[in-house]
This record gives sequence, structure tokens and C-alpha cells, in this order.
Amino acid sequence: MTAVPERTSALGDAADQRTPRLTIGEVLGVLRDDFPDVTISKIRYLESEDLVHPQRTPSGYRKFSRADVSRLRYVLAAQRDQYLPLRVIKDHLDALDRGEPLPAGTGATAPAPPASTDDAGTTVGPPLTAEQFARAAGLEPGQLADCVQFGLLTTDADGRHPVSDLPVARAAAGLARHGIEPRHLRVYRTGVEREAGLVEQLVAPVLRARSEEARTRATEKLRELATLSAQLHTALLEARLQELLRP
Repeated sequence: MTAVPERTSALGDAADQRTPRLTIGEVLGVLRDDFPDVTISKIRYLESEDLVHPQRTPSGYRKFSRADVSRLRYVLAAQRDQYLPLRVIKDHLDALDRGEPLPAGTGATAPAPPASTDDAGTTVGPPLTAEQFARAAGLEPGQLADCVQFGLLTTDADGRHPVSDLPVARAAAGLARHGIEPRHLRVYRTGVEREAGLVEQLVAPVLRARSEEARTRATEKLRELATLSAQLHTALLEARLQELLRP
């Protein structure tokens, strides 16, 4: 495999050419202090979305420049702090690369308040308006309304959305790009409610205990059961879909 020519980036400089390049594992180590949730899979996904352009060695290994790391920081910060979808972030980066001001109407108005992550890895922060939430998730207003109508998302009394629902909304947005509409996703909601009922039966006796130690044990058990349930769901779905590929 031949090395891919490097693309210029507004987030680099002349000294960048003389700086040793980093492997993807080294980039992960550089970013983890500021973005503890970032993973190698996430970095690869951002590359596949044309947001970062590392060089490839003849053997196919990625080599990241300082400009590449700066682009990754820009993308991750825009997602975390402004809830911008990747298509908007890409518009920003493309404009910067061309030396142009940021495009109007791509997240510059009605900024969302900052969010953070709690000890369980859940996104926390003030609730978002429908406009902020839709932009952060990459949903059209009509798609967001459908997600609420079909029970995938909820709102408070003022019509605002909890930021903890963003992972659900972003998944719905991704599926919508493949033609799967919110009305088709009710089966997921039904399945989750059944799984949650099963888990509740297992931890309810511990949750009824008054001691802090017992509630801590229940919380740990809930997390473990949630992880195992997700693993089982993924494994079963992948096995079923693999059947479609068999001759």
C-alpha cells in the first residue's frame, strides 16, 4: 500500500511538518486527559467521516500529525460542549481549511449550555430546547417530533429535552439516514421496557434496603446487568444478520 498524500489543514503550521507523527494509540493517550470517553474506534469513525486525514504508511498504519490531533480536539470539543452534529462540524472545518469564516446558520445561534459526564458515564447538564436538541442530535425538527410521538424521547413540562437522551436521538438520526423512521423504532422501545422489567425483578429486593451499602451494591449490579444485556443484544443481532450473508 502506498502512502496517501497529506491534506493541508488550517489547524496546522510549518513546524507540524518537522514534528514526529503519532500512532493512533499515542493520539488516544494525548486526548484522553481532556476527553476521557474517546476510544480508538471513535477516532477511526471520525476518519471514516472525513473529519481527520492521517497519513498511511506503506503497511497501512495510521500516522497522525499535530494538525490531525488539533482537528480531533476541535471535533470532540464541538460535540461535547456545543452538541453539534458531525455534518455541521465538517462544514466548520472545511471553511477553516479554505480560510473562510464559519458558515452562517450552522450552530452559531442558540448555543446549547455546556454538559459534563457523571461517574456512570451519563451525559448531564441543563435541558435543551427542541431547536438545540435537534441540532445536537442531527435530527430534523419533524424527525424529533416523531421520536417524541412514538415514545423514543420524552420532554419536560416546558417541552425541553434532557441531554441524557442525546445518545438515543443520535442513534435515531443515524438510522433515519438509512431510511429507518422513528415509527419503525417502537420495537426497540418495547424490547427495552421488557428487559428493564426483568432487571428490576432482580435488583428490587436490594433497592428496598435502606443501607447505603446495599444501594451501592444494587447500583453496581444494575450497571453489570445493563452491560451484559447490551452485549447479548448485540451478539444476537449480529448473529441474525450474519445469516443474511450466507449463500
